[in-house]
Amino acid sequence: MKVFGNIGLFYTVGSSFIGLGPYKKRIEKAIAEGNKEEERQAIYDVSKYWVGKILNFMKLEINVINPQNLPEEGPVVYVANHQSYADVIPFLAVTKHQVGFIAKDSLEKFPVFAEWVLRIRSLFIKRGDPRTSLGTINEGANMVKDGYSLVIFPEGTRSHSSEMADFKPGALKLATKAKAIIVPVTLRDTYKLFEETGTIKKNRKIDFVVHEPIDTSKMDRKEMAELGERVEAIVRSAL
Repeated sequence: MKVFGNIGLFYTVGSSFIGLGPYKKRIEKAIAEGNKEEERQAIYDVSKYWVGKILNFMKLEINVINPQNLPEEGPVVYVANHQSYADVIPFLAVTKHQVGFIAKDSLEKFPVFAEWVLRIRSLFIKRGDPRTSLGTINEGANMVKDGYSLVIFPEGTRSHSSEMADFKPGALKLATKAKAIIVPVTLRDTYKLFEETGTIKKNRKIDFVVHEPIDTSKMDRKEMAELGERVEAIVRSAL
């Protein structure tokens, strides 16, 4: 029965890719010309187009708390708790510039979806493989240095609830290697959109709490060593 309850979303997500052709051409053209600014703008535009269809289907209300903390432009690294598959939706909906994600490699088995994950400047990470994961972290740091923003979920997996697990050791290395600005974000009630019952729920409201940005570029070793616990405490404080 749960499968039937989710058919509408499967159809919406599947059909939403039909209109992305022009954006794909824009992105590919920008890459070919080495125009990173246009590439980021095209990614931003396609993200807004795609997430708009999902929001319209779900009738989802996103309550942005502390919107003044949202950066006008990137690159930044957003660091958030992870309750749901739906956690990507508010990031695509409310951020004011291009964002990609550090996503688990199991999502690569969905061909069209995986292609677009990579096209918006995201990366797949293989959990349980330290060497490969380190390579992904280095690649992500270089991506941020090149002007692309990323979202990371340091818990490493969804909590399926209002609880939050500890951040994985070294989860913020990507941001510190890039000497990036970190924007901590607390997501509330996203697990109620799907994980709570196993079926998609419409007409719901979620909170997107934006905390004050943290500039890592001038941190000393002590501050770097304490950064993970500091950001984890900030994100947890709004749950």
